Amino acid sequence: MNRPVIGIISNSFLINDQYPAHAGGTMNTQAVAEVAGCIPLIIPADPRYVSVNELLDACDGFLLTGGRPNVHPEEYGEPPTEAHGTFDRARDGVTLPLVRACVERGQPFFGICRGFQEVNVAMGGTLYPEIRDLPGRMNHRMPPDGTLEEKFALRHSVRLTAGGVFHRLLGAEEVMTNTLHGQGIKTAGRRIVIEGKAPDGTPEAIHVEGAPGFTLSVQWHPEWNAANDPVSRPLFSAFGQAAHAFARSRRQPGRLSA
Repeated sequence: MNRPVIGIISNSFLINDQYPAHAGGTMNTQAVAEVAGCIPLIIPADPRYVSVNELLDACDGFLLTGGRPNVHPEEYGEPPTEAHGTFDRARDGVTLPLVRACVERGQPFFGICRGFQEVNVAMGGTLYPEIRDLPGRMNHRMPPDGTLEEKFALRHSVRLTAGGVFHRLLGAEEVMTNTLHGQGIKTAGRRIVIEGKAPDGTPEAIHVEGAPGFTLSVQWHPEWNAANDPVSRPLFSAFGQAAHAFARSRRQPGRLSA
């Protein structure tokens, strides 16, 4: 069987501050191809160009990537403020209904950073605009200076729920991760199960309770060094296995394409 296709949600950029483009980090592509064992396909996250139904038909799973723009607070019933940063309403218009459709159909997705936050919002949850402004919270943002290796270095532990999905998959109740985000979960959405927290209480690992497919999402960036990191590799491997299983099921004789 051909490798499953993973739609990698892109972000909007201006090349040389002038030329608009949809793009995704090479490390996402590499993790999908080399660790998950799937075909990476960059998706333009704009409902003017793609519909959710088309994406569901074209792809076997989705990687909800990180990105600098944040989910617009109107998506969870709050007015925008300066603290909420920049937005990408086009991406909101694709990813939020896509998450809900995947949950219903059992189509696998893996949420990373902004993608983690999208999953929570899609399921009715809310976000804090700036974690570091909360009493007792650490600064989870990417260091402003240094090499990529320094910016993506492991910076804090994540405590996982004993016996939970992440504990069973990773084989440990505590793991070390990087951290490169400003926002975070305020209230968990419907069916969102928080299974991992940073030392300051910030939610870091979630899944959707009762969903028939793979719905694991993390607040950190496992795509960095995914082939070698003992936490990242099993996450992408499990995601790839879920995509392979979904691809096989939808191609069974007598079953309509999902």
